[in-house]
Order: sequence, then structure tokens, then C-alpha cells
Amino acid sequence: MLSHQGLRHSLRLSVAATVGSVLLVTGTAAVSTPLRADDIGTLIAAMEEVSQEAAAKNEEVKQLEVDITDGEGRLADLRSDAEEAGARAAAAVAAQEANQVDVDEVAGARYRGLMIDPVTNAIAARNPQNAIDRAAYLATLTRNSERAVTELAAATAEAGRAHTDASRALAEAGFQQTQLEEQKKRLDEQQAELEARIAEIEEQVNSLDPAAQARWADKNNPIDVGGIDLSALGSGAVGAAMSKLGSPYGWGAAGPDQFDCSGLMYWAYQQQGKTIPRTSQAQLAGGTPVSRAELQPGDIVGYYPGVTHVGMYIGNGQLVHASDYGIPVQVVSVDSMPWAGAVRY
Repeated sequence: MLSHQGLRHSLRLSVAATVGSVLLVTGTAAVSTPLRADDIGTLIAAMEEVSQEAAAKNEEVKQLEVDITDGEGRLADLRSDAEEAGARAAAAVAAQEANQVDVDEVAGARYRGLMIDPVTNAIAARNPQNAIDRAAYLATLTRNSERAVTELAAATAEAGRAHTDASRALAEAGFQQTQLEEQKKRLDEQQAELEARIAEIEEQVNSLDPAAQARWADKNNPIDVGGIDLSALGSGAVGAAMSKLGSPYGWGAAGPDQFDCSGLMYWAYQQQGKTIPRTSQAQLAGGTPVSRAELQPGDIVGYYPGVTHVGMYIGNGQLVHASDYGIPVQVVSVDSMPWAGAVRY
């Protein structure tokens, strides 16, 4: 594919040679002659190449927008995880400190000679009941000592784990923040380039004379379906997409009044309660692959290298799609563009 500058130069040359009319200069007077069919064909071919680049850039921008939205959601989750881990770490430290107090008390009791063996306790008792009471008390101290040490060990381990989790969550949140900032910067750059390409193709389409505009709108040989009963198509995705026949093309639009190619697919499936990916590449990657021979109404078909365009199969070898700037939603042959694959949702 030509570079952006090469395409721009090629398009300017084509337009200069063919758009509107060809001027024959004699002295100081200019006389116009009608466009020849092959002149219009050359112009449309050059414009379509630029339009394909604009469409590809449009899909890149939309995917970046999706990625940024997803990234912001992940960042919010990571920050929440970090806060929860921090709270858990603080609670674990508090539990560790509380258990340390218990352990210190047991250690003090040992130091003061309160923790003695049973034989010594029996000998020191004033009477049998006193020996039993002292034994019960010492058993309780022993159990408390063991429990305090066990709980201290558990609290210390939990505090360590909680601090590790908190540190990891904070690090992941920081990394996600950096990634988001880079994506947003790239999005700004891509949007600026897309706007320049859109302005270029719109300017050229709008400058076409009526004959050339008609050729542009008919570049994919649209099929007249004026007699079709749209109500017979039902309330599924096909019926929804077909209900938008004649709607204008809009860069990055997903309805309800304007559409780009993937936007029409996205909107049509939403009408039956199903959410599919937003961009053409993601749509073709997200469904179940089907062959040309297996196509059924509602399947999404991708076109051109890199899947820069999609449409919906409606049966009888026909496809409904939002084609290009200056061209309304229309029905064409499923073989009217270079095939890239098909999927079913």
C-alpha cells in the first residue's frame, strides 16, 4: 500500500486530471470537456485507495478507544485491590501486635516462675483440692501460651502476605497507569492523522460532479432491493441492519442514524440483545469462523487485507453494509470485494 504522502500525491494528480471537467486552454480562454468514463474510473480508484487507508486508521482509533476503556476499568480494579490489600495488611499488623502482647504476657509468667511442671505443683500444694486447682490453672496457662504463639505466627505470616499483595497491586496499578497514558498519547496522534485523511477523502467526494458521485456510490454495484418485505426479515440482526438501508455513512458511527461498517454490525446485533466487538478486526476474530459455502443470514463477512471492512450476509449471495463516505447503507454481492473471512455469532 502507498504511503500517506504517496496516496495524497496520487489523489491530487488524479483529481487534477479528471475531477469535474478537463480544461483545454486556448489563449486566455478555458473550455471544459465532459469527463470520460475511464477518467472517472481512474479517479474513483485513487479515491478508494485513500478511503481504505482512512477506514483502516478509523478501525485503529476505535480499537485504541476500546483498549483505553478496558484499561481504565482494569486500573480501577487494581486500585481497589490495592486498597483492600492495604486494609488487610493493616488489620494483620494489628492482629500481630495483639498476639505479641499475649506472647509477652506468657513469657512474663514463665519468667516469674508461674509456669512449673505438674510434679512440683503437686508437692507445693497445700491439699489435694489445691493441687487440682493449681493443675487446672497451669493447664490453662499452657494452652494459652501455645495458642498465643500459634496465633502470633499466623498473624505474622498473614501480615507478610498482605504487605506483599498490597505492594504487588500498587505496582500493577502503576504499570497500568503508565500503559494508559501511552495509549492516550497514541490515540491523540492517531486521531489527528485520521482527521486529516477523513478531511481529504470528504473533500474529494464532495468535489465530484454528479456523474462521478453516482459512479462513486455505485462502485460496489449495489443491488436494488426496493421490493423486499423488511417485516419478513424478522427482529433479528439481519432485519435490524436492513432497516437502515439508505442511512448515511459516518466515520466511527454506530447508529442510530449514521454508521460505519463495523458500527452497523454492532448496532444490528445490539437490537437483538447481543453485544459483539466494536471494530471490524475484533468482530471477525470474535465469532465462530465459517466458510463461504457455509454462510447463513446474520454472518459477518470481512474484506480487504487486515479486515478493514465488514458487512452482514443476508442470503442469496447478498450482503448489507455501510460502505464509504458519501455512500448510504446498501446491499451488494457478497463477492463484490476482496474476501478476508466470515464468522457467526
